[in-house]
Amino acid sequence: MCQMRRWFPSPDARPCEDQAVALWLIGCGAMAKSYFDVLAELGIGFQVIGRSQSAAAAFEAEKGFPVVWGGLELALRSMTPPEQAIVAVGPSDLAGAASSLLEAGCRRILLEKPGGLDSSEIGTLAQVSESVVASVLVAYNRRYYGSVTTARRLIADDGGVSSLRFEFGEKIDAVLDLRFAEPILNRWFLMNSSHVVDLAFHLAGRPSVLNADQSGSLDWHPSGAVFSGTGKTEVGVPFSYKADWRTSSTWGLEIETRRRLLRFRSLETLTSTVDGTEETMPPENDFDRLFKPGLYRQVEAFLAEDDRLACTVAQQASNSLDYDRMAGYVGGR
Repeated sequence: MCQMRRWFPSPDARPCEDQAVALWLIGCGAMAKSYFDVLAELGIGFQVIGRSQSAAAAFEAEKGFPVVWGGLELALRSMTPPEQAIVAVGPSDLAGAASSLLEAGCRRILLEKPGGLDSSEIGTLAQVSESVVASVLVAYNRRYYGSVTTARRLIADDGGVSSLRFEFGEKIDAVLDLRFAEPILNRWFLMNSSHVVDLAFHLAGRPSVLNADQSGSLDWHPSGAVFSGTGKTEVGVPFSYKADWRTSSTWGLEIETRRRLLRFRSLETLTSTVDGTEETMPPENDFDRLFKPGLYRQVEAFLAEDDRLACTVAQQASNSLDYDRMAGYVGGR
């Protein structure tokens, strides 16, 4: 791993062209602020890149840290491109920002999920990444939850997963209150539900057989409102899933091994049932309590170039075709 250049600017500092910082954090929104908290705790030198002056000012006021504002393209023209970047911008700008960084010479990117607006954008980004021999990782932070770390250990102890069930309900009023643009809402399965689906298949293997069904529709999600399906993963695990977005429901995940039933509901909390006795399992660490869950371990692994748990953009390009089928989007395989 390359050594990070440590740079800790004063609150009133403003970067100029000759300041070379090996890590950029792209974005000034809520997710970028969560990443900032982790990077600050890790003591990593980095630069924050924002678009609008108002968002940069709000970030600076809250975090006491300077922001280069004016957008990524301007920053890439006026500053030395970074060796690594964390991209935490809106879904509409994810693939474009990652592509710009790759073209500028950045070769390692942690890209907020889902990596693009649709499977086509994600697939194109995967091709660009491959062509320049770069690592682009899609930041499914739930893979790094303390509860999931515990589950992986228990699954290994029990000899693997026997069966899998999961739900990806949505709290519709809360979704609409976010006031996302129509292209984002139209792909809400990819934008949001894929978080729990990715975790389910991360633990039990990707689908080799997938029977997917959708029915109904919503004004903002015309491809379906009720989702169900069955299949088998690449390691032979049978699975089933369901979701009804016409009701206000939540996410859930159940895994059976030969010895126990593991249940996530919420995903931050894991219970284990053995011989009819249910026990809440303690998480492997306290980082999920101190920071946005999963983020500390994810960033730590990214900086250490430990990608064993990561979702590469090439894998996400393949996975997104399954998500297309499950959601009823055009383009699924």
